[in-house]
Amino acid sequence: MSIKSNYEKILHRVDSVKKIRNTPEDIVLIAVTKTIEAEGIIEAIDLGIKQIAENRVQEIQRKYPLIPREKNVKWHQIGSLQTNKVKYIIDKVELIHSLDRYDLAKEIDRQAKKISKIQKCLIQVKVSEEESKKGASKGELFELIKTIRAEFENIELCGLMGMAPYFDDPEDSRKYFVELRQLFEEIKAMGIVSDQFVHLSMGMSNDYIVALEEGATMIRLGSALFRSS
Repeated sequence: MSIKSNYEKILHRVDSVKKIRNTPEDIVLIAVTKTIEAEGIIEAIDLGIKQIAENRVQEIQRKYPLIPREKNVKWHQIGSLQTNKVKYIIDKVELIHSLDRYDLAKEIDRQAKKISKIQKCLIQVKVSEEESKKGASKGELFELIKTIRAEFENIELCGLMGMAPYFDDPEDSRKYFVELRQLFEEIKAMGIVSDQFVHLSMGMSNDYIVALEEGATMIRLGSALFRSS
């Protein structure tokens, strides 16, 4: 199965969800390219994908110059981000999905200020108890948002990101997406964010349909797009 046929299948499934559920009209499909080289990335871009993501800073650094600027692609950092790596991507990424603590926010703000940039970020929330899952705890989430808004002028908070545990049955992921959506709605109702706080980045290749049904505005797809069979 080719990238083209995978992409067409994904678009069909997304459209099917839109027809039966109250999902956002403009779903952002982000291609996760952590195992894909430039040739495959460019093929996906030429099919219509304009948002690509990497987990590791080193991979953004390596691949960024290999993708022609005229492709007008937007890069996303979705993996756990160390403060000492922020300086390597601040001039490259459209959106950081993994802001989860004060010291990281401070460094993002500092580096963004150096290049006169307002860096768009999502707060990563730890909705699963798995140790491998990163993110701000639900208990510290609200104060973290308030602090970032009060102290850091070069960060624009655009929403939340979360990852459910992997399940063979994607339906088992639903409760995690429901919880994240409820947190998102509660934050908006509190009035502690700006009008730019509009995105829910949740759902990957194995569970993106369930995530869409629960209000995802961004889905992060790797194997669903690039797998060969």
